[in-house]
Amino acid sequence: MKEKYNLKIGLFGIGLDAYWPQFKGLKERLEKYLQEVHKKLESFGADIVNLGLIDDPVKAMEAGHKFRQADVDIIFLYVTTYALSSTVLPVVQRAKVPVIILNLSPEKAIDYKTFNNLSDRTRMTGEWLANVSACPVPEIANVFLRAGIKFHQITGVLHGDKEVWNEVKEWIDAASVANRMAHNRLGCMGHYYGGMLDVYTDLTLQLASFGGHIEMLEIDELAELRRKVTAKEITDRVNLFYKEFNIDRHCSDDDLKQAARTSVALDKMVRKHDLGSMAYFYSGTGVRENEDAISSIILANSLLTSRGIPVAGEYEIKNVQAMKIMDCMGAGGSFTEFYALDFKDDVVLMGHDGPGHLAIAEGKTKVKPLEVYHGKVGKGLSVEMSVKHGPVTLLSVVQKPDGKLLLLVAEGESVPGPILEIGNTNSRYKFSIGVKNFVNTWNSYGPAHHCAAGVGHIASKIKKLGDLLNMEVVQIC
Repeated sequence: MKEKYNLKIGLFGIGLDAYWPQFKGLKERLEKYLQEVHKKLESFGADIVNLGLIDDPVKAMEAGHKFRQADVDIIFLYVTTYALSSTVLPVVQRAKVPVIILNLSPEKAIDYKTFNNLSDRTRMTGEWLANVSACPVPEIANVFLRAGIKFHQITGVLHGDKEVWNEVKEWIDAASVANRMAHNRLGCMGHYYGGMLDVYTDLTLQLASFGGHIEMLEIDELAELRRKVTAKEITDRVNLFYKEFNIDRHCSDDDLKQAARTSVALDKMVRKHDLGSMAYFYSGTGVRENEDAISSIILANSLLTSRGIPVAGEYEIKNVQAMKIMDCMGAGGSFTEFYALDFKDDVVLMGHDGPGHLAIAEGKTKVKPLEVYHGKVGKGLSVEMSVKHGPVTLLSVVQKPDGKLLLLVAEGESVPGPILEIGNTNSRYKFSIGVKNFVNTWNSYGPAHHCAAGVGHIASKIKKLGDLLNMEVVQIC
């Protein structure tokens, strides 16, 4: 899916055809600037559909059709000089994708002395027109607003402005996440944890908001695939466990083999259905093979999550969407809930039983045997890890009372210190607004009790994703 539907960026510059015969070299100079923008966008890893300088309404209409035919995900409009809004509106009206206006001056300032010493006033006007990119932006904004077209602006300098290109990259990253979510195949295996009302969600709402596909899976299929796993596959997977995990000496060979059997089978199930994420829960009704599959699934899910296929327990569909967003942004996205409040150190202890995200762990993830999975079927192996110390972001996909989705975000720090060594994921998070304010404010938005924890501060990217998806974003810290 990722290779077949890679992010496509539409790019075009604007100018006014009446200028070209009047000012020698102006068009070529602006086209050179546009090519510089092209190369910069391309360096961020997306496919670029560059339609060049659009300088009259006829070309604008043709450009709109070309962008639509090319199936671009987002358009960057580079304002090179003054241009009529009639050369812009048809492009974005026909393309029907989000548009980012690049209002970029060639340099930080015009060289006034050199400019004013030009003896030829026609040359002076041409030089001015090469620096007048800010002029038509109000006109374009006016027309977009009146036409009901949502747009975003980046204002700065074409050359040497790191802030500009950091913001451009964030828009591209956000668009890439939106693209991947739109093509993601989410597997749902089992059913909700009975009575966990906050977790329940409208599956059609998820598809309407993020796109993608939801594949309904049966635990029986996993059990059937487990029967066909070979002894060699089990041995190879146990060896992989020892490579990827720090396995406690009390873990039995039988538990490791059961976990390996399930891991191999689940990988095959994921490949068969081309899954990019999965939510699951199964309480068990006496069918031994099904219960064995679920009770031995934690290591399998942890490996998948670390490979960019996040898995959420308790059939937490909203949260696996959050985990997928975080992972697509390169932040990880580990299944998380409140564990305890430490008012002495002003930290929140957060984690969850079940899978952990190995790629964002502080050190090697531990595997420990548990005699009981609290509130769930069976016993077996579980993982214990903390998210890497340093900046972190929490994300929750919240279903609001009005039936719409909200992205709830908080930035904080994962800090060292004692954790609860109970064979679950565990982290200590510190927030700038303090424990009490964080908990009260976070809960006031009505999220489910789960969220996704990832490394780095990426709230600004999540806000851009929300803009692209027309979804409200709230950052509490």
